[in-house]
Amino acid sequence: MLPIIELFEQFGFKKEDRPVDIGAERLIALQHYGSHFITFRRNKQDETCFRVDCSEEHAEFQTSYFVGIDWIVENIQAVYVQPKLNKSDVEINYMKMLLTAIQEPDNIQYLDELVRIDFHKPFIKINQSQDLLSPFLIAQFLQLLKQIVRKGLKKSYYSVTENLNAKVKGKILVGANIKKNIIVGRNTHTICRYQEFGVDCDENKILKKALLFSSKVIEQYQKGFEIDTLQKIISYCRPAFGLVIDDIDINRIKQFKPNPLYREYEQAIKLALLILKRFSYNITNPENQQINTPPFWIDMSKLFELYTFSQLRKLFPGKGEVRYHIDKIQNQEIDFLIKSSDGNYKYVVDTKYKPQYEAHKVKVDDVRQLSGYARIKSVYRDLGYKECTELLKCLVIYSHQECDEELSKEHFEISTEENIKKIRVEGGYAEFYKLGVKLPEIGNS
Repeated sequence: MLPIIELFEQFGFKKEDRPVDIGAERLIALQHYGSHFITFRRNKQDETCFRVDCSEEHAEFQTSYFVGIDWIVENIQAVYVQPKLNKSDVEINYMKMLLTAIQEPDNIQYLDELVRIDFHKPFIKINQSQDLLSPFLIAQFLQLLKQIVRKGLKKSYYSVTENLNAKVKGKILVGANIKKNIIVGRNTHTICRYQEFGVDCDENKILKKALLFSSKVIEQYQKGFEIDTLQKIISYCRPAFGLVIDDIDINRIKQFKPNPLYREYEQAIKLALLILKRFSYNITNPENQQINTPPFWIDMSKLFELYTFSQLRKLFPGKGEVRYHIDKIQNQEIDFLIKSSDGNYKYVVDTKYKPQYEAHKVKVDDVRQLSGYARIKSVYRDLGYKECTELLKCLVIYSHQECDEELSKEHFEISTEENIKKIRVEGGYAEFYKLGVKLPEIGNS
């Protein structure tokens, strides 16, 4: 297995300050390539996942808000970026963030923006403990599958081929019938193809195959999983697939296209196909201690958005009280608008996956961005203002591990006190506030 440079997200250093042993041969290769960076397409823009600048004198590495693994130089040097640690060296529990976020049904339509997988590049051999992709995909899939089972499996017409005894149904397959029945003297049997209506359709077969596969993976992968939570979901979903077989041809799986009219089904099948493809459709692969993974990146800032949305919806559950990703003029996309049903809380909200905002002021560019959103006339109307005569309240929600993990409406009460449990005024700006949100940590319930 080739050595891999291991880094944390939101981290940067120079080689002469904190050496990274990547081997002389590979350092020479990196120096030959000079600057190299990897991007993630988000909100119609390219965001940098990882950057390395090499020369004969030094090598400088920098990570952003993405975790994952990719090639710096294909087949020579890979980089692995893992979730950051807080000040106590405790790792952020991104799995719990994901499971919490997907409990909010409106988040389903944004799952495509969370992960980028590149199956066209050479696979990278890693240890199971480094595999962030498998648990991430499986957690998304199982949570969506739970929602599907709760509503009831989809029923549709599907083809059945059967060798019937003393009866005919549907279309007789003449060639197959001659070969398997007539030639061998089984004259009372007829091979027929006919239509049935029920749950044993291709969509459900794919979901069941991925469900069984996910169960097998969970048995082998311990680190990084919310084991008990996922096993409970599997136990909940498995009985619903009792009438569905998982015997489906791999070629049909590869060529299958989901129906976009069924939102949960479309996203769940996409994830099922990714899970199966990620392990090359081989259910024995998860038993290996070392696995091959395609290069991938997970957008942690997007996950923070989805997690925050699920928290806000718990506080403001009414229809339209919290709106997410509102497209406005000049391609501006607002993270959230909060308008409580009682009219006591009205905010234009932007999320920033930047824990430094607890001790430091919000950057000017972020202030300008959010302030610009709060000057859009349609935003005034959405928040119930007939005239644009007063300043709207702007709120930056950022990640901070010293806050309460669960938000309450108390957190949105305006206070000028330096109390981390409440919203705080951002000094120097009118009607501008910031609020920290604690993310779940590994080992904490």
